[in-house]
Amino acid sequence: MRERDWWLRAALVLWAPRDVFGAMQGSDPDQRQEPALALIVLTGLFAVLSTPYFATLLDEPEVDGLSVAVFAFLGAGAYALVGFFLLGAALKLGSGAPARLARHVVAYAAAPLALAVLVLWPLRLSAYGGDLFRRGGADGGVDGTAFTLVELGFALWSLGLLVVGARYALRLSWAHAAAACVLPATLVGLAVWIDRFQ
Repeated sequence: MRERDWWLRAALVLWAPRDVFGAMQGSDPDQRQEPALALIVLTGLFAVLSTPYFATLLDEPEVDGLSVAVFAFLGAGAYALVGFFLLGAALKLGSGAPARLARHVVAYAAAPLALAVLVLWPLRLSAYGGDLFRRGGADGGVDGTAFTLVELGFALWSLGLLVVGARYALRLSWAHAAAACVLPATLVGLAVWIDRFQ
């Protein structure tokens, strides 16, 4: 299996996750490293853009659109690095899998969040522009709530893929796969809670 195949699988995991995660067993981890990195960086961008801090960034007089883009990409790198290793370690702890395989399962399970950055966020930007980064902008109300609910759907899709990944890539029973995903899901939930309410 070549690296190019793993780039294709980064998209294929959205509709055929069993095949993609099953192919991780016995494959060369170096060949899936770059697609995993791309997925996790896009996921980091999703996480950064979804924070309340970014929803008011343009309220600061010294911040412009270019600053928002720079902060988003720097934050995405930091979120990606921490998330990749922390959630991979949490999955490893719950499953006993090799660390690198656990990290790759986390990365490929994050594909729906990467998709949200590539599809949902351009729609939001075209609809609301800079109001996405201002308090009380046009992105509030029913439309803003609808986008938030769609984002939640992408996040739940990722969680489902994480369980499927633990089942087929790590060769766990369904019950053990679900249990192994409790700690990573709890860490994400805790991070969201701290971000939103602290």
